[in-house]
Amino acid sequence: MLRIGIDGRAFASPAAGVRRYIKGLTCALLALGEPLELVALGGRDTSLLPAGIGHVAEPPHPPTNLGWTLVGLPRAARRAGVDVVHAPAYTAPFWSPAPVVLTIHDVSYERHPQWYPYRRDWARRAFYRRSAHVASQILTVSRFSAAEITAAYGIPAGRMTVTPLGVDGAFVAKDPRSLGQLPPGVTSPYLLHVGDLHERRNLTMLVGAVLSARRQSQAARALSLVLVGTDLGVGDAVSAIAVEAGASDAVVRLGSVNERRLRALYQGSVALVYPSFYEGFGLPLVEAMACGTPVIASNVASMPEVLGDAGILIDPSDEGAWTRAIIDLMSDDEKRGRLREAGLRRAGEFTWERTARLTLDVYRRTVAR
Repeated sequence: MLRIGIDGRAFASPAAGVRRYIKGLTCALLALGEPLELVALGGRDTSLLPAGIGHVAEPPHPPTNLGWTLVGLPRAARRAGVDVVHAPAYTAPFWSPAPVVLTIHDVSYERHPQWYPYRRDWARRAFYRRSAHVASQILTVSRFSAAEITAAYGIPAGRMTVTPLGVDGAFVAKDPRSLGQLPPGVTSPYLLHVGDLHERRNLTMLVGAVLSARRQSQAARALSLVLVGTDLGVGDAVSAIAVEAGASDAVVRLGSVNERRLRALYQGSVALVYPSFYEGFGLPLVEAMACGTPVIASNVASMPEVLGDAGILIDPSDEGAWTRAIIDLMSDDEKRGRLREAGLRRAGEFTWERTARLTLDVYRRTVAR
């Protein structure tokens, strides 16, 4: 029986992507039926843990995230008697009673520090770098991210394994005549963006493209852009562009939404639009495809790797090309149908079971070493 300790604080992470990752991975690991025990190391809200996962309470440690990672987490791992410690989000203890597997989702903070102008960002980056070098094995979510980790940290390929993410079974395509109820303020037709509102997400360009489409196409006169995700400092500027253009209804900001509402938003949208400059994976791409929603995304970073030929890939700096793609998609029912079918096929390749099997193989190899 392999006993795996997982940083329990990840289940309540402020980052939605980390929460989705650890929930999808652990549920799939348990469903494999392998001789495996999962133990959440710390984390104060045990109600967030999937059924079947054990729990070890947090031992005394300095009352900071750094104190937890460097002192509390290894103490909890020793108390739990685990064979492997899995740190699922960038930071790992510098010492541990068991070998550490670390997940690094991307290294945008290291490759593009201009997007993170925080007073102590240098300290965070140093902590992340040290975590990468002390971990026994590193998991990452795309070939693109693996190459970026090597470029940023000099980590050899032999210490990394690519474990692409999966899509939750809640995200499914439905008959357009029986879609879920949309949130207040959202009306069709609309484009959808899912993810934190951050500078690297390139949303000011996207709003410009939507406004241009509204001016140029009768079919897009009432088109809006619905933004789902936590505002990390750019939301007001994005809304202001629409207000200054006399089209305040062109941008609808919802903040975070629950899974049921997110599914309805995917299913009812004209397309998911994802003009990001940098992504380690881009889970909304797969969720949208699983819901039968066409995808328009950037042709850089991990997006081509995830989307394949199942969507429209565009230079994230070419606003005119985004405008034309939006108008073309809205006016071509046949194209939307082709993208829907291609997306459903592509989404079927991304399963949490595959993620779990690849991860379990890394656990076993780590213990064997």
